[in-house]
Amino acid sequence: MEIELGGSRLRYREVGSGPPVVFVHGLLVNGELWRKVVPVVAGAGYRCLVPDWPLGAHSVPVPRADLTPPGVAALIADFLDALDLRDVTLIANDTGGAITQLVMADHPERIGRVVLTPCDCFEAFFPSVFAPLPRFVRIPGATWLLVQALRLRALHRLPMTFGWVAKRQPPADVVDAYLLPSRRDAGVRADLRRFVSAVHNRHTLAAAERLRFFTRPVLLAWAREDRLFPVSLARRLAAVLPDARLELIDDSYTFVPEDQPQALGRAVVNFLGATS
Repeated sequence: MEIELGGSRLRYREVGSGPPVVFVHGLLVNGELWRKVVPVVAGAGYRCLVPDWPLGAHSVPVPRADLTPPGVAALIADFLDALDLRDVTLIANDTGGAITQLVMADHPERIGRVVLTPCDCFEAFFPSVFAPLPRFVRIPGATWLLVQALRLRALHRLPMTFGWVAKRQPPADVVDAYLLPSRRDAGVRADLRRFVSAVHNRHTLAAAERLRFFTRPVLLAWAREDRLFPVSLARRLAAVLPDARLELIDDSYTFVPEDQPQALGRAVVNFLGATS
């Protein structure tokens, strides 16, 4: 399915019926990240909407979109408005969690509850291993070099690629779904460069100040072993948010939807049942 948002075309998938649940992935992945979680949530009686946000693994370039972090947060709010979704549950991971915090802080009107899996927050936007990326992609040709280097599957286990985000390597076809759009399409690479070059932790630090006024329920479904976003960050978020609960998930890194989709799906369904 496709939708026009302010002159930008967004592709999304929809599964199930019932109260709306919108998924927000992070950098250089797309809606495929949630492929094993969505059936669990949809099967419990929820309408799951899974967009490919313009974060580098999308298939339709959006040259006129504002791809600063606040701009992407506004795009998510526009998506909710355009489909007239109300009492929405947002579920986010990795970079998408940082953007979702901006939605919570600045566009909370349609949100009923939020699930944050391990994600950028506070000073960790990006976390230290990826902190050089915004400056790096400003170098002419650097984004092309980055996406071409990711052709080498041997690099996928390194910390600066998938090594610290997924305890279990995603299947080759899923990795291709993540990485081929930016490799093949100069417009997608330009979108990727615009977003990454605008990342700065001032956005998440400012959002954290406003999250104390977000009174809807929040589940922090965090990976106990996460190397990029340690549980201490989740505890800080829980201390800021007025109605937050922390649930630790074992045997997983940042990509909980990849490493432990069934455990995450059950945690989400239980949370939705308890807070609807």
